[in-house]
Amino acid sequence: MPHITVSVNGKNYTVGCDEGEEDHVRDLASYVNKHVNDLAGSVGQVGDARLLLMAGLLVADELSDILGRVDELEAEINNLRAGRGSAITASGATEATAAAALQKAAARIKDIAGKLSPA
Repeated sequence: MPHITVSVNGKNYTVGCDEGEEDHVRDLASYVNKHVNDLAGSVGQVGDARLLLMAGLLVADELSDILGRVDELEAEINNLRAGRGSAITASGATEATAAAALQKAAARIKDIAGKLSPA
């Protein structure tokens, strides 16, 4: 398991990660660090633990909003799929109705043509 060093609020932390995940973990740490720096700029240096907790809560809030949006989009996709299924079913019924009407019309035309032909 690789170990990498990340910096948050000017302090270095060594963390382990899966092979190949080093850059991703660095990016995540950078994201957390940005939140910590923003918080430190607005509330001051209130201690590492409190800044990290506040940053964690901000990230969790973002995640909560995003998960809510994902749920909305999944519901919208399901509604679109259901609508598509209904449209396909309706289209099939319309085609069957049209085909039956055409067959009936063809039979009537044939019947009329037979009556008009000299016997």
